[in-house]
Amino acid sequence: MKADGKLIDALIRSELFQNYQRAFNEATGMPLTLRPVETWQLPFHGKRKENAFCALMAGKSHTCAACLRMQEKLAHDAMNTPSTTTCIYGLCETAAPVKIGPQTIGFLQTGQVMRRKPTAAAFQRAIDEAWKLGEGIDNERTKQAFFGTLVVSQSRLKSVSALLGIFAEHLAIKSNQFMVQAVNVDSPIIARAKQFIRDHSAEKLSLRSVSSAMNISVFYFCKQFRKGTGLKFTEFLARTRVELAKNRLLNRNLRVSEIAYEAGFQSLTHFNRVFKQVAGQSPTDYRVKLLAKQPNSAGPPSLNRNQDISGTE
Repeated sequence: MKADGKLIDALIRSELFQNYQRAFNEATGMPLTLRPVETWQLPFHGKRKENAFCALMAGKSHTCAACLRMQEKLAHDAMNTPSTTTCIYGLCETAAPVKIGPQTIGFLQTGQVMRRKPTAAAFQRAIDEAWKLGEGIDNERTKQAFFGTLVVSQSRLKSVSALLGIFAEHLAIKSNQFMVQAVNVDSPIIARAKQFIRDHSAEKLSLRSVSSAMNISVFYFCKQFRKGTGLKFTEFLARTRVELAKNRLLNRNLRVSEIAYEAGFQSLTHFNRVFKQVAGQSPTDYRVKLLAKQPNSAGPPSLNRNQDISGTE
């Protein structure tokens, strides 16, 4: 979970996410956040385009607790597919899972909107719900915030949910590259080790052979590598090889079996299994999706092993 949190932080800081977030905010008028699976904070609090009514509810202990319970339910419902949940005040939020292989590491989330225009009766229901929690919200400031809530039709909300799902899938593809990169500044030993693995990934590598190349003990190297990358050596090696394979899959002239052996996998079965674990889909499905976007391209040449993997697709 700690490694997932670091990865989510890296994705949030990425230019890719920040550009998408700004565009989404401007196009929809809705907030957008990327949050880890487990969080004890309200995802939109203090963020751009936060709903004024929700901000007021977040400032009260009892109503904030109710909002957090709604977040927990949304996370449960959206673990495998985009989902929308409505809170006790009639506002809804939508989340789409961001996955690495079969594992959900976080959610793209938007919302704090109503599907119907707010009415006096709806505001009275919100007052009653808050009163049950021990909070009084029957005042002019809260009323104005409630009636100022953005209204989004069901069909538009469905389209927004689809957009989240598409971008979540794109982030999932990019997330493996972030995992292969250093989330933190690498120590000299880890930086050299990672470059050595990139340069020799098609060869038969072991923890012992790499630690020997670094002139340090297997135990010390294993401990430092896990600490520096958040990954076991075998996990990092597998992800590095998958990134190399992804680049080669763009080349229509190469068979999947050729790509597997070029990337360092000893069997096609092993390659298919590892690729699906990392990318969440088979190499063939991944290739079909990529080539569908580039119908007139024969694909680039094989990756130069001195090229940084973070620059590959």
